[in-house]
Amino acid sequence: MIVFYYGAGRVPELAGYSRAVLQPEFYQPPELHRLRAAGTEPLAYLSLSEDQGPPAPWQRPERNPDWGGAFVHVGHPGWHGHVLAQARAAIDAGFAGLFLDTLNVELTYPEDLPPLLELIAALRALPGSGYVLANRGFGLLPELAGHVDGILFESFSARWTAEGYGPWPPDVLEGHARVAEELPRYGLDLYALDYADSPGLADFARRRAALFGMECVISDRALSLV
Repeated sequence: MIVFYYGAGRVPELAGYSRAVLQPEFYQPPELHRLRAAGTEPLAYLSLSEDQGPPAPWQRPERNPDWGGAFVHVGHPGWHGHVLAQARAAIDAGFAGLFLDTLNVELTYPEDLPPLLELIAALRALPGSGYVLANRGFGLLPELAGHVDGILFESFSARWTAEGYGPWPPDVLEGHARVAEELPRYGLDLYALDYADSPGLADFARRRAALFGMECVISDRALSLV
């Protein structure tokens, strides 16, 4: 089983999972060692097309309206160096792999797809990169499949909005299903991450993910559940 937890601590609970996606700044080497000794592979979160840091030359003026991070010019050499340094630090601290987020640039900045794929390949080539999990990134397929071990389909069936949690409308569910039907051909581990606040919605998401061969994780908007 895999868990996505963006808080700090909770090492005993996290140790009950085979893999745990974590924010690297919240975990020190002794905690990562405890997790790995318990059989849990901690994966370090990395954002590949958004930057939450201070102003930098690779940032675009536009920002993510939900989380506030600056969109970046993925092909900027400074951004590549920044991300690779983050990954190297996480591996050196004891992380057993990498979780690659914010890969969906095909509709916003399609010109960034080639440098994004180059960045993913460079991360995969890092010594000790371990298990690499991509969040969506469907616009990078089939090439993406050669650089990762698994794909996460975030918000496959259920989502959060300003009005609360709920299923996607039927046309979106149908579109997601078409994508999911193609994923097994790549021979990767497949996961779904859905957002739900009721047993009924969570059960709907789990049953639907199972139909497409995906292990389903249910969490809240802040990914604060273990």
